Amino acid sequence: MLRSRAVAATLLAVLLVPLATACAGSSGPVGAGGPAVTLAASDHLGGAPVYIAQERKLWSAEGIDVAVTTQPTGRDALNAVLGGQAQLGVVGDLPAVTAVLGGRELRIVADLSRFSDWRLLTRTDRGITGFAALKGRKVGVPQGTNVEYALSRMLASARLTATDVTVVNLAPNQVTSALARGDIDAGVTFPSFYDAARTALGERYAELEFTGYTARTLLIAGPSAKDETTVAVLRTLLRAQRELGNNPAGARRAVVAQSKGALQAGYVDAYQPRYTYGATLSAELVAQLAEEAAWAKAAQNLPGAADRAALLRHLNPEPLKAVDRPAVTVR
Repeated sequence: MLRSRAVAATLLAVLLVPLATACAGSSGPVGAGGPAVTLAASDHLGGAPVYIAQERKLWSAEGIDVAVTTQPTGRDALNAVLGGQAQLGVVGDLPAVTAVLGGRELRIVADLSRFSDWRLLTRTDRGITGFAALKGRKVGVPQGTNVEYALSRMLASARLTATDVTVVNLAPNQVTSALARGDIDAGVTFPSFYDAARTALGERYAELEFTGYTARTLLIAGPSAKDETTVAVLRTLLRAQRELGNNPAGARRAVVAQSKGALQAGYVDAYQPRYTYGATLSAELVAQLAEEAAWAKAAQNLPGAADRAALLRHLNPEPLKAVDRPAVTVR
């Protein structure tokens, strides 16, 4: 109970303290003459249309000037929006849910992409051949991100909860080194670090596949975002999605170029096809967010209402309706 309260307090503190680092990783300055829009992003593959639009300078066709900043995690991108450093954000579903439970002012504008090809990373000398074997083990995970929820679903598949393991809070890039040192028995992190784990562990590397959780990359709007500029951003992202579909190889090269060394071509070639793209607002999305909200309240003692009606109040379907009305199926 004490650990759960500590995790909840830490997570709420993160949500309530504006980040001062939103300018890190900027992809370009604002000032080309159109309305200025600041967008904080995180996952290069989940938010691939953002980086394609940036690489191919698609924003100007809509008369807007967008400055994209890349944050380490969706939680960081969320805090850039909540702290006023960005008007729009590209974040994971769990950070958005925890912000809603914390009573923060944000609106979910679109579900941009979906991914469900997860891995539990471990070592051959730990003998973890199934998720049930995690009981009593140390598991590293970046808490407050989609990855933590992925771990919860892995544990649930073996009728375990976080109380059955020792959860070690690590940054996404720390999971591999902690595993290599033997500080943890297993870890869950972002797919961009899978290859690094294989390299670091060599013959000791082992993994368990998991497809029981679909992570969603969301476009969210903060209090200062205006619908007309959000519509222009969405229209541009849909154009970028079409370019991704028409020329997948070219789109992958654009994402690699915009990552500025953070992603390798081999990883992007292997994993980008595993994402499903297409801006939507669906009943399935709301149902999943409600499940995650219920989990967050129980696991992390977060406040706020977790029911469907409360979540619907944090949706803004109007910009997507203006761009692609059939894509909005939630009622």
